[in-house]
Amino acid sequence: MGSASTKPATATVLCRSPEADDAPEVHSLVEECKPLDLNSTYAYLLLCSHFASTCVVAERESRLVGFVSSYKKPAESTVLFVWQVAVSPTARGEGLGSRMLDELIQREDYRAVRWIETTIAPTNAASWALFESFAKRRGALCAQETLFRPEDFGAEGHEEERLLRIGPLRPATED
Repeated sequence: MGSASTKPATATVLCRSPEADDAPEVHSLVEECKPLDLNSTYAYLLLCSHFASTCVVAERESRLVGFVSSYKKPAESTVLFVWQVAVSPTARGEGLGSRMLDELIQREDYRAVRWIETTIAPTNAASWALFESFAKRRGALCAQETLFRPEDFGAEGHEEERLLRIGPLRPATED
């Protein structure tokens, strides 16, 4: 059962692993999803090819409306670090971010993941709500600490990034 703020989708959304051909459209999608940091098309090419198994794209009527990038931490195989979650303004309020995260951790290769880590700027209310809701549905705890301070970004003027650690994960429950 969804929340009262969830609106029905106007067309079916397919979640799948990305392909290199998706990279330019992923770049455009992230560009329209402020306050996400926009990476180069080259970075999205690498994510959509080398890290396709740890990324998800959501497609509606042949158009990308969502993207999640993540990777398993090299030294901690039970930790999945979620780098970006982008949902098109045309698909917001449909629970798509949650659906993409669920799709990712339900993949056979990631069933051993017990912890999700991500970084979120303190003012990014949508991301905080997404990940706190994800943790609650999974019966997991959330812990946070500062990972990167504004001065770590040099003259960029970037907000601090808080590390959010969710876990240990249990199978999803119905809302």
